[in-house]
Amino acid sequence: MVGIIRKNATDGIRFEYIQKNLTEALKDGFAPYVDFPDINKVYKEHVIDIFGQRLVQADRSDIQKYYDFWELDKNFVDDKFYMLAYTQGMLSTDNFEFLAEFYPKQGMCFVSEICGLTERRIPSTLIMPNEELRWLREPKNEFDEYAVQVFKGDTLIGYVKKIHNKVFYEKLKGKPKIVVKSIDKNGVINRVFIRISF
Repeated sequence: MVGIIRKNATDGIRFEYIQKNLTEALKDGFAPYVDFPDINKVYKEHVIDIFGQRLVQADRSDIQKYYDFWELDKNFVDDKFYMLAYTQGMLSTDNFEFLAEFYPKQGMCFVSEICGLTERRIPSTLIMPNEELRWLREPKNEFDEYAVQVFKGDTLIGYVKKIHNKVFYEKLKGKPKIVVKSIDKNGVINRVFIRISF
């Protein structure tokens, strides 16, 4: 994680780099965003307009399918901050994604993705869309204190994405539910999008 976007009524929307993570990211080849070149500055102007360019245009012919996939509330599709949070600002041209820290409540849902699939080489027939998967917190994980394992039966599929996994540590009346949204496979499972609901 290289930066954080915050929003509040007083300061509006602002962006800043996470200094403790940036050194490692720069070593791995990360270059600061062209529009945000100063790694020590807190940016307060045009933040959402710049990052909002990653969002799908509303005049696309398949826009409804896009809204349905990401489980979007139609009342907020004009809100770029909301859209960035719920769609992760994913593009096919790069590997950047925007992971929202959700504060769950009953009736809420969002789409995430299982990570760690590459090294597991899960057979493509193991899981299907609309299947519910079992999850288990792993707070002693050496890489992430909020780690959440995802299973089909007794088979470990992978992990809930960082940041998104924090909702599984919230104190709620009911347990979050994970259902397979879609699968990208080719002999083995390459990607699994999941619906997390409360």
